[in-house]
Amino acid sequence: MATPFGSEPPPPEAAVFVISVAAELSGLHPQTLRTYERMGLLTPGRTPGGGRRYSYRDIELLRVIAELTGSGIGIEGVRRILELEAAVATLRAQRDELLAELDAAHEALRQAIAARQQAAPSNLPAVPPRVTGQSVVVWRRHS
Repeated sequence: MATPFGSEPPPPEAAVFVISVAAELSGLHPQTLRTYERMGLLTPGRTPGGGRRYSYRDIELLRVIAELTGSGIGIEGVRRILELEAAVATLRAQRDELLAELDAAHEALRQAIAARQQAAPSNLPAVPPRVTGQSVVVWRRHS
């Protein structure tokens, strides 16, 4: 079957499901989806005519909301949980980016020391491999 995305399924963020399909996939009533949208818990895509279109990510979010409310958490609690989860995801992405930059800096330092030792050997210690939770301190003796 040909789709606008070829033979592959649409990407998770592609808004492709009408409200009735999204409601069925999430196990919620269409009116509940409209209510959650009014409350700002999710923002489905829109067609040029104004019809709602939901993505796989929207469906997963609706399932999470349903699970949380089903366990007795109120809507404001759900909203706060979703905000905190988004903040944690942002912080994790920032952490990963910083760790990648740190790894690159360590590698550049190792290369600079190796190049310097080849040009003029010194008594600087070799930079050990990066170990999580430890720091590398480079120092020079004053003569």
